Amino acid sequence: MNKTRCSVLFAALLTLAAPLLCAQETQPAPAAPAAPAAPAAPVEWSKLSPQQQQVLSKFGSQWNSLPPERQQALARGSERWLGMSPDQRNQARERFNHFRALPPEQRQALRSRWQQFQALPPQQRAFMRQNFHRFQQLPPARRQALREQWHNATPAQRSQMIEHARQQQQRQKTPHR
Repeated sequence: MNKTRCSVLFAALLTLAAPLLCAQETQPAPAAPAAPAAPAAPVEWSKLSPQQQQVLSKFGSQWNSLPPERQQALARGSERWLGMSPDQRNQARERFNHFRALPPEQRQALRSRWQQFQALPPQQRAFMRQNFHRFQQLPPARRQALREQWHNATPAQRSQMIEHARQQQQRQKTPHR
């Protein structure tokens, strides 16, 4: 990979990695103005498919006492689960077990970063996903080197890296004359 392309990729990855790799330096996302939302409607157990009821069987006896938001989330989750292939289900189980094994502080940090990610505009989330997929395509040694470079950088160096990445992003977006 040539040096220019590598530096562009690195800059793009830093834009993605900054909020994800640096939990201690991330400021809480500003609260979005709350739009008045209609109260969630309860989901009737009988309206769930037999497959969904099987997936959610441990909630069956208490279903009616769950808040409607929780019922809706569980119903959506069961639909997603049923749409997964066996390999995808195994991967999901492994990720969940890994998450549960983390210390509470790390789980909370991950939840917080996920909420910050969800609060981003859709275009920015798509950009971050694209950069993440690019990062995943790099050889493992290169990914590790980038992680180490980020972790070993001082806060000032990290700020410079992020600013450099933003400048490169702007250059890429600006049409050449």
